Amino acid sequence: MRIAQIAPLYEAVPPRLYGGTERVVAHLTDALVAEGHEVTLFASGDAETRAELVASRKQALRLDPAPLKSDLASHLSLLHEVRRRANEFDVLHFHIDMLHFPLFESIAQRTLTTLHGRLDIADLSDTYRRWRQYPLVSISNAQRLPLLDANWYATVQHGMNATHYRFTPAVRDGYLAFLGRISPEKRPDRAITIARRSGIPVRIAAKVDQVDRDYFEREIRPLLHSSLVEYVGEIGDDQKSEFLGNARALLFPVDWPEPFGLVMIEAMACGTPVIAWRCGSVPEVVDDGVTGFIVDNLAQAIEAVKMAGHLPRDRIRAEFERRFTAEAMAQRYAQLYWQLAGHRRAESLQVTAA
Repeated sequence: MRIAQIAPLYEAVPPRLYGGTERVVAHLTDALVAEGHEVTLFASGDAETRAELVASRKQALRLDPAPLKSDLASHLSLLHEVRRRANEFDVLHFHIDMLHFPLFESIAQRTLTTLHGRLDIADLSDTYRRWRQYPLVSISNAQRLPLLDANWYATVQHGMNATHYRFTPAVRDGYLAFLGRISPEKRPDRAITIARRSGIPVRIAAKVDQVDRDYFEREIRPLLHSSLVEYVGEIGDDQKSEFLGNARALLFPVDWPEPFGLVMIEAMACGTPVIAWRCGSVPEVVDDGVTGFIVDNLAQAIEAVKMAGHLPRDRIRAEFERRFTAEAMAQRYAQLYWQLAGHRRAESLQVTAA
């Protein structure tokens, strides 16, 4: 099948440091190529991919040192090229929210749109109601809740290339890990509180976006002076296996409707249990008592820290391999691509018969 993957331009594919959507697109694209599909990736020029790359700008936006740049202009150029070449593909798979909707209405039946973010945002319901012809994919069932009447086609959980993450079979002592982004909804303050109350060090590997800079300086930096807290900063893929694999547990103390939580399956790939708050997708990702613990408060989280070492790390890795590999994700998406193609053929035959 001839497939176009259309990625956002904010990060490289895969990201050099922090990044979720572009990392998923990278692993999905390579897995589809390995399955024998003809895949073209529309992304920034610093992408590393097994597919044919079509670059609309040289470098991803976030790490581009240019002082002024337009994400809107960049994405419009990307969409212009996708539209120009649209007839070359059996399916166009978009990962850029709804930005393409006005431009691809006439061929919406040849598109699939995966939504990667939160959906409890004003104006979204009107937008997805206006353009109901686009088939949508959610990354968890919980993600759908604010937009239950949208044109949902399927739920496909994320997957990662298993060879990118090194399994660590045993950890002596270890630390608690927090990986991702410093922001109020990610609750790094909870992670620090858990470390202090349990007496186990926590290492925080996270980026700070400009929008969260005040929160970091006001709420988090004063908490970093504890001897139990180490702020590592933002890390890349080449550091994740060591960081996550040597941890006693990953802390995922979120306080928002998490759409998926990629870091949870990255930890599982290393054999590391996850201690996560019962928010959003968490109950769909974490198998409570097997790959980690789902908690509702600090007391439960501290108790889970004590129990984390009793979970067999090889079982955690096995569950990752069963549920969250890039191959499993690619096979599920390939099924959807063929279904779309089958529906189009059936509709064409009905029109011909009429």
